Amino acid sequence: MSYKNGKDFLPPSLLKELQKYIQGELIYVPKMDKTRAGWGENNGTRKLIEKRNREILHMYNTGSTVMDLIQRFHLSEDSIRKIIVKTRDLAQNVAK
Repeated sequence: MSYKNGKDFLPPSLLKELQKYIQGELIYVPKMDKTRAGWGENNGTRKLIEKRNREILHMYNTGSTVMDLIQRFHLSEDSIRKIIVKTRDLAQNVAK
């Protein structure tokens, strides 16, 4: 998010209307709901976590223990188990 001067891009009538309410202060204008990206979509974090979760499931299915996965990925036992169940369910739903 960067600072922009209102006089550089707002119509003069809108700028005057805004100045009735606020002058010389910073104001945040949120994106419209339909244009907002979901968590992690813009920077790729969501895809990285999905890839990691598929790797955890694959390793579990090929013989790695939950303790092996805890040590490798530095996650709690509960997190590893949730990832295994959720990723397995997602994979089964895609296969249908």
